[in-house]
Amino acid sequence: MNRLRSLPLRSRLALLVAAAVAFAVAAVSVTCWFLVKGQLYNQVDDNLRHGNVRVSIPDIRQTLASCAQTTDDAVPVGPRNQAYLELVKADGTSCVFENSAGSVRATDGDTDVAQNPQSDVRFRTGEDADGKPVRALTLPLGGGVALLIALPLKDIQDTLDELALLLLLLSGIGVLGAGAAGLAVARAGLRPVDKLTETVEHVARTEDLTVRIPVEEDAEDEIARLSRSFNSMTTALAGSRDLQQQLIADAGHELRTPLTSLRTNIELLTRSEETGRPLPEADRRALLASVKAQMTELAALIGDLQELSRSEGQRGERVQVVSLEDTVEAALRRARLRGPELTVTAELSPWYVRAEPAALERAVVNVLDNAVKFSPPNGTIEVSLTQGTLRVRDHGPGIPADELPHVFDRFWRSPSARSLPGSGLGLSIVARTVHRSGGEVGLAPAEGGGTVATLTLPGAATPPPEVP
Repeated sequence: MNRLRSLPLRSRLALLVAAAVAFAVAAVSVTCWFLVKGQLYNQVDDNLRHGNVRVSIPDIRQTLASCAQTTDDAVPVGPRNQAYLELVKADGTSCVFENSAGSVRATDGDTDVAQNPQSDVRFRTGEDADGKPVRALTLPLGGGVALLIALPLKDIQDTLDELALLLLLLSGIGVLGAGAAGLAVARAGLRPVDKLTETVEHVARTEDLTVRIPVEEDAEDEIARLSRSFNSMTTALAGSRDLQQQLIADAGHELRTPLTSLRTNIELLTRSEETGRPLPEADRRALLASVKAQMTELAALIGDLQELSRSEGQRGERVQVVSLEDTVEAALRRARLRGPELTVTAELSPWYVRAEPAALERAVVNVLDNAVKFSPPNGTIEVSLTQGTLRVRDHGPGIPADELPHVFDRFWRSPSARSLPGSGLGLSIVARTVHRSGGEVGLAPAEGGGTVATLTLPGAATPPPEVP
């Protein structure tokens, strides 16, 4: 078994085909041989029962009177000395007719027929005195005597032997042909698998994800499906790698600015300490405040990057039924602290969704932070939650129409907002969280100025019953 598993797939398929054909050919050959044998034996039996062998009553009496003498009334049918004719007595002795081809070895079955004149005729296969095979018919005559008629089976045995040899040769040729055909079919059928294997090895060796396996458009077999799946996988991997490279490049670009500012401020503070010329207290406090702000910005950026780097599988079992109303209220408390001079109104109705609680709250907080950031001093932010649709409207400058398609891109920031704090990842995190929960998100200009952010999440107004 281990050796079979170590063989190439095409060799195993060829062996399996050859084995299946060998089994089928063997079954057909054996069945054919037995059918032919049965048909030939039936012909011999018919010849014994209805043939031209005739035995006269005087001949039977003469044979019984003297096993060595016969009368002219015994007339064999067919070539002389081809049929075996003899009388079997109940005591087991037998008397052979003079014109018989020889003597047949009597059995207990023959004596049973002689003893019971009412018994049926009996066919059997036996041997003559020389050990040659014969087919015998035993007829009850009464008076403790039975007539045994037999024909030789040499010709039939020769025919069956020749048939067995012929079937054996045909079976061997069939098995060899089936093995060759199975190998050819396996090679032809596995040729697409070979191409797929070569492509996979090429991708593993070169990391070239642009390679594609050609597939016919109308092909629907398993190989075609496997090839399409592989092409889809490499396309997804290539896209993921491009996004990863773009994320790294964008993250490096965004990290460069706060790091440069931090290094500059720290160098100023260090030089002041090393030279013994302290900075004015106001400048020193400003530098420390700038360092703190830059560190806060770095921490926020790193947190956003960590959130974006999480895969779908990392969500695990943290997804649960969440009250969107409670999540929005928690986010509103944080938004009011960040914009104490703003007026935030809220009209919320119950709504329950399936989401990750922390990620959902972070998404809502990001939307509210955006509204706080762009609201004018003493402005108003209007928040409403109705039937799973959360609307956040601010009265800020709004977003130009040509910038709306890019607001959910990673690290994208409006030219007018690049002087404000932020990493450009907030809305990207919002879009990702909402889409994970099966919802939709969008930004649109509001009537009278400002922007309306809309988050729509599937759910229900009442929580689902708890599963016991």
